[in-house]
Amino acid sequence: MSLNLRSTSGRRLLGVGLAIFWLVLWEFAGRYAWVADGALPAPSSVVREIFSNFDVYQHHALATLKPAFIGFLIGNGCAILAALIFLLYPVTERLFRGVNITLFAIPPLTLGPILVLISHGEQPQIILAAISVYFPTMIAMLLGLKQADHRTMDLVRTYGGSKLAVLRFVRLRSSLPGLLAGLQVAAPAAILGSIMAEFGSGSRWGLGTYLLGSLALANADRVWAIGITATILSAIGYGIFALLSRKVNATTKAVTMTPSPVLEAHKSSGAVRWIKEPLLSLLALIIPFAIWWAIIAALKLPSIIAKGPFDLWSYLISGVRASVAQQRLIEALLQSVPYALIGMVLGLLFAFIMALLSHYNRFLRNSFMPVALLLQSMPLVALTPILVLLLGRDTLLTLTVAVLVTFFAAYVTLMQGLSQIPSAAIDLLSVYGASSLTKIRRVSIPSSMSYLCAAARLAIPRALLGVIIAEWMATGMGLGNLLNLSRGRMDYGMIWAVTFAAVAISILLYQIATVLERRLLRRFMGQG
Repeated sequence: MSLNLRSTSGRRLLGVGLAIFWLVLWEFAGRYAWVADGALPAPSSVVREIFSNFDVYQHHALATLKPAFIGFLIGNGCAILAALIFLLYPVTERLFRGVNITLFAIPPLTLGPILVLISHGEQPQIILAAISVYFPTMIAMLLGLKQADHRTMDLVRTYGGSKLAVLRFVRLRSSLPGLLAGLQVAAPAAILGSIMAEFGSGSRWGLGTYLLGSLALANADRVWAIGITATILSAIGYGIFALLSRKVNATTKAVTMTPSPVLEAHKSSGAVRWIKEPLLSLLALIIPFAIWWAIIAALKLPSIIAKGPFDLWSYLISGVRASVAQQRLIEALLQSVPYALIGMVLGLLFAFIMALLSHYNRFLRNSFMPVALLLQSMPLVALTPILVLLLGRDTLLTLTVAVLVTFFAAYVTLMQGLSQIPSAAIDLLSVYGASSLTKIRRVSIPSSMSYLCAAARLAIPRALLGVIIAEWMATGMGLGNLLNLSRGRMDYGMIWAVTFAAVAISILLYQIATVLERRLLRRFMGQG
């Protein structure tokens, strides 16, 4: 009896067979130390480690999960509220763009220890988890709100519907697929944020605390058991929202070719616009500094640790040793930024290719997602030592870490965009005998262009973060190495300077991406 691979049961059997094959291959690789001189343990050893110390892992997992869940609720609640405000009052999106990017671009390696010093208990984990989920969910929610069918909105307005009625009956329902895609990214991010906040916290319980102790003991079985535990927690959260997304997409997917949403036109005259645009950009730059200064002043944080904008100005510009600090920072930036740009491009390209392949091949999507979740959830402080043994301590390692950090959010966002492609557009080209490549070029890419731009906005800060992590742990170069040296010397001025530089570069690249996005949308979707 032959097996029909096109049937559902055939694909499932093939999937099970491939899973068994990879597990057996992994088992042999671990038993005989084929990979990284034994740094990759056999799955049987990892499972044995978990079940022999199940109570211990349970306590550590719960200690990480509780603040991650609270931070997940707080961060996503703020993200949804912010997206609604940005939609109803577009000028606020421009004003708070700097704040939004700052929250997403702050390296957890610098923020985590500071949160530990200025807060107590589970607060650092909650705060970092909330910050980790805010930006991806806000971007996804806002994109979904803006992608509503204008014909339906016009119909509501024709019957006297107000702006709030359009929001309630059209935009909110249209935003559900995008929101659920954002929550799929946010679930693993909350777990990872909680783990990162545990580093250096001194707490007894938590996967991050347990991981640091295991790395110090060079216990590969335990390190991978912790990573698998974190992946399971992330997979549960991701799976819940993926299932909801699949059900929602089944009922909301467009079946007709809808007109492209129109880019907002400038209502001001030329002279007013030339004044308004620079003013908004200036205010968007000032507001993060004002909030930064206000938080330090309100919490009365010690000046030796918490450096405000004026302290940073003195350290980098007007201080006695400012020229030395400038030189060190500039040299580090020149080493890190090129790698971040290349890693961002490679991460987006890889995410786009895999999203296309996964969209047209459900078996590949189901097979690849567990690997993507593992790479997203496995803390890089645990994965990097293995990558060092495999790839060395040079350019290849840095780019690989940058791609790993940027890939997952971009992949999920692009998958959501491809799932919204109108079936009528594909059917129309099929009638005329178009090839698969023609359908991708004529329909898939233009229809998902908004989501590709959103993926780029998510990737920009993460690429630089990935480079900093690789430099901090392995290569001894760039911003990561400068951050590591400054932490050892307790040079808090340089720690804040590195943080500021990372955020400033991210904001600049984000602004460039926004300008390019408007041009791409006009070209590919005929907007504006």
